[in-house]
Amino acid sequence: MAPSTAEKQEHSDKERASHILRLPLDATRVDREPHSYERWMVAKLMRMAGSPPICFRLWNGDVIPPESGEARFTLYLADPKALYSLVANPNLAFGDLYSAGRLQVEGDLAELLETLYRSVHAARQKWPRWLDTLWRNHNPRATGIPEAKENIQHHYDLGNAFYQLWLDHAEMQYTCAYYEQPDLSLEQAQLAKLEHVCRKLRLKPGMTVVEAGCGWGGLARYMARQYGVRVHSYNISREQLAYARERAREQGLDHLITYVEDDYRNIEGQYDAFVSVGMLEHVGKDNYAALSELIKRCLNPEGIALLHSIGRNRPMLMNAWIEKRIFPGAYPPSIGEFMGICEHGDFSVLDVENLRLHYAQTLTHWMARFTENEDKVTDMYDAHFTRAWRMYLAGSIAAFRAGSLQLFQVVFTHGDNNLLPQNRGDLYTTPAAPGEA
Repeated sequence: MAPSTAEKQEHSDKERASHILRLPLDATRVDREPHSYERWMVAKLMRMAGSPPICFRLWNGDVIPPESGEARFTLYLADPKALYSLVANPNLAFGDLYSAGRLQVEGDLAELLETLYRSVHAARQKWPRWLDTLWRNHNPRATGIPEAKENIQHHYDLGNAFYQLWLDHAEMQYTCAYYEQPDLSLEQAQLAKLEHVCRKLRLKPGMTVVEAGCGWGGLARYMARQYGVRVHSYNISREQLAYARERAREQGLDHLITYVEDDYRNIEGQYDAFVSVGMLEHVGKDNYAALSELIKRCLNPEGIALLHSIGRNRPMLMNAWIEKRIFPGAYPPSIGEFMGICEHGDFSVLDVENLRLHYAQTLTHWMARFTENEDKVTDMYDAHFTRAWRMYLAGSIAAFRAGSLQLFQVVFTHGDNNLLPQNRGDLYTTPAAPGEA
């Protein structure tokens, strides 16, 4: 009997995940005692990391405690090669070894990584230059049109069923939520984010909106449903677009929304609003000038644009493991690079908001749901994939808590547009979150 479409899709998803996370590091069983220089390497590694409250348990059971104070976390190394990989490049090896099960963590993974990020940030000022060079993160992969499609497929086309396990059930938002009140549910906070974005764009019925990078189409559906606008949404992820189109048909919104399977660089026409939520990280800084020119070309004279993106306080490359294993081509812009997009197009910046702690809370909700469904994830893919994504989510929580990542929403318009609100009071007249008192 020929396999069904669903079976073919499941096989394709597993094949893609296996290809993404297949590593050249094989676990090695060893019974020997650690050499004295291997113990020295552990101690030296921890000093370079700022002597965090971590102890190491080696492959033979020996424990190497922190230099001072009590350990809050324990790292177990399964074999000597794991130690050598970690010393050679911890930025890449930590995630690889954890994914392979050759480095195990006792203690909360996100809290461990936050502790390490803060400790390393303080310690690296004293590193010798050669160490900074050895451990540096590599440049992101290219983000031209053919490369961008491959990069996006690498991450977003793992299968919609996977993301449905842990994203919000309302609109499948894979971007920072807006916790207007700290006790909001994930669903409430994601809908509040969509409303917050719409208010910043000052949407009104009959307006036209173009969206660059639409994910699973939730923002487009929200804009059409709640504001009666016409939306053109561009995306190069086939899996996401199939989901988006089906949901738009189910909700009777397909007459207002056109989901376009194409690169954002091919956007044509003029619109009353330009919006991009969570795509700028994939654009690549070499393409910022072209993006600025595109927005200038397609935004009506009185139009408003909004870019929502992970960012940095200063220019910095993406973590090597995240860029290589999870998000190829990723580069979160610094706030200065963000403003460079506006400067290039002679845009006037109207509003800059940093939702860093909102993203930490969003990720914490995602992590809880992912943890609840780890058995299902492993059944879909394998244990290696599950550990890799646990590392990715925990590392992201830690990065936003420690301040090494930011989340910027920037609103801007043409420099000569005078039809602007006098203040931002209209953004807050009523709660953005549904069901909020």
